[in-house]
Amino acid sequence: MILNKKLKIYMVGIKGVGMAMLAQFLVFKGFNVSGSDVEEEFQTNKTLSNSKIKVKHGFSLSDFPEKIDLVIRSSAFSIDKNIELKYLHKKGIKIITYAEAVGYLFNQYFGVSVCGSHGKTTVTSWLGYVLFKSSISPNVLSGSYVRQFKGSALMGKSRYFVLESDEYQNKLQYFNPKGVILNNIDFDHPDYFKDKKAYFRVFADFLKKIPKTGFLITNAEDAQCIKVSKFNKGKNIFYSINDVKNLNKSKYKYFYQTKNIKTEKYGQSFILYQNSKNLGKFKIKLAGRHNILNALAVIASSLELKVDLEKVRKNLFLFTGASRRFDVLGNYNGSVIIDDYAHHPTEVRACLQAVRQKYENKKLITIFHPHTVSRTKALFNDFVESFELCDCLYLMEIYTSAREKAGKLSSLDLLQKIKQYNLKRNIKQELKYFKNFSDVEKDLRKIANKNSIILLLGAGDIFRVGYKLLNISSKDI
Repeated sequence: MILNKKLKIYMVGIKGVGMAMLAQFLVFKGFNVSGSDVEEEFQTNKTLSNSKIKVKHGFSLSDFPEKIDLVIRSSAFSIDKNIELKYLHKKGIKIITYAEAVGYLFNQYFGVSVCGSHGKTTVTSWLGYVLFKSSISPNVLSGSYVRQFKGSALMGKSRYFVLESDEYQNKLQYFNPKGVILNNIDFDHPDYFKDKKAYFRVFADFLKKIPKTGFLITNAEDAQCIKVSKFNKGKNIFYSINDVKNLNKSKYKYFYQTKNIKTEKYGQSFILYQNSKNLGKFKIKLAGRHNILNALAVIASSLELKVDLEKVRKNLFLFTGASRRFDVLGNYNGSVIIDDYAHHPTEVRACLQAVRQKYENKKLITIFHPHTVSRTKALFNDFVESFELCDCLYLMEIYTSAREKAGKLSSLDLLQKIKQYNLKRNIKQELKYFKNFSDVEKDLRKIANKNSIILLLGAGDIFRVGYKLLNISSKDI
């Protein structure tokens, strides 16, 4: 496949986060792009609108562009089941997947892949921002809207391409990185990976692609990351907050570690060491221990890409975060509303800890929208133990994505097990179950006040509850 700027590209499933960021990037690069998706409003609508990309809302055999040379499809839609894809395939128009298209672009650059189970979007956006503000002019594709990008992509003039790389459906197979940032390995996507070994293997195979002149930057606190780093033929660079048990740091030539972490009014601060060398104080606006780890990945990557230390220090602090990542939407009746993409037990715990760190004495009302039956079932016991830090937990019925049909498991099953868990540990927590957003919105309107925090969690569309309360849309975010 040869992508050239004369091609007329049509994207099916264009509102998906990955597809939207790719669409914006292609427009930046001078391509003619249009596409289609379901009628519902997505948070990506703003990215697509800002890029002046024509989007057909709903799939049909009418209102196609006059000419289509290439179709890029989301993995959520298959050729045999989507009316448009089936028609375009019969016409003989070439159809490729999102991952194939991104891989083709990425592999032409000095590609830095940000991968792992959690934190990919934040690290990608943050690193891209630091490079951009340091006059490196990077190309960046991030899996969420970033206000400081005015979209989810940056087009640069340098040879660097920073990509959020998704392991789902082994999309990593299409990318040939020069550098990899691996945040963590924590079993996920049970609808595709049959077990933890299969999940681990995808990362192992990916790291084997790093050339001897390349690098891996990874989390020394994660045992799986340490294990998989042995497959890297290039430079290994590690980071951690705490001293890691059974890890002899003297064996590692490149090791970043924090000391003296403090919670500040603006966010957090810490002292950073590169092995025994004190690199001084760093400040970040983002809350939570997980964002200290994300910051370390960004710092180590920036320095490896030869960014001046003082520019890293300055621009690291200026970053304000990505959409749906501890995203403060506004204030309703005195209650701060925070939206977060957390959909895995590890992410839920991290987000709750961050809220407690920033709003220590507030009543924490959490609305969780479980994402996919398969994930909820596979990680069921971990989900049960994830919500201890909230005072009130509202569970929505499980969100089923386009790639999965509803199953027998219900959020009521999860609610019942959480009740049992709380009873055994004498945890006092208000629990409620809701089938639709309108009912939970009505309930929140009654109880929201200046002493409470409303936290919306999930990879689906739980953010709509916050939008309703604040009377806003994705265009206002």
